Amino acid sequence: MRGLFVVVLTCLATDMAICQTDSPKYQPGTIVAVERHQNASSDSSAATKYDVSVRIDDTVYVVLYTPPYGSNTVEYSPGIERLFSVGPETLRYPEHEGYAELPILRTTKLPQEPAIVWSKAPGQYFSMKMKNLCENLNLSEEQQSKIKPIAEQESAEAGHVIFTPVVSRKERLSQWEKIVRASDAKMKPILTDAQWLKLQDIRKDQKRELKELIAKKDEAERK
Repeated sequence: MRGLFVVVLTCLATDMAICQTDSPKYQPGTIVAVERHQNASSDSSAATKYDVSVRIDDTVYVVLYTPPYGSNTVEYSPGIERLFSVGPETLRYPEHEGYAELPILRTTKLPQEPAIVWSKAPGQYFSMKMKNLCENLNLSEEQQSKIKPIAEQESAEAGHVIFTPVVSRKERLSQWEKIVRASDAKMKPILTDAQWLKLQDIRKDQKRELKELIAKKDEAERK
């Protein structure tokens, strides 16, 4: 699927302006929807355009894309993630030595979610964790690449113990804290001092959210 998205983004470059910039800030985004653009023109020979919805943080950006040669490959891209940079009027993504731009048609602000939506764990633990770290720690692309395998290991281990019903709530929290400590020890050399301190605050919030969720689940099971 990721290989398909590389092909899609290569095609996107045909009708976009390629610009040079001084290290634009990129952040992860996900294509959530693709719809054919409603063109006011009555010309049936006009190229098909698409409204592509990209979610970045708590905002959905709808951008305009005209595929080359009438290709419809972009219709299969929802669910694929990519790094984007948000400009005043365009969404940008890395392209060779610069970036390619997609005009923003409209934006929609979404309700804010907790740092980690524990009710979706373990299936979405990794994607939520990486999003949370990238947003709150302002990770560089190099840091993201180094932290990704650490987060993957943590997600696999934590996802296995978080909602194991045969284990007590106290033991589940204890196991989670062990996993987190081991993960954080690997991340510490990659982070700046400020990022490390911020990570500890994030962990406190995660533990509080996890305790509340497990308590609610236990109470619901007793009824």
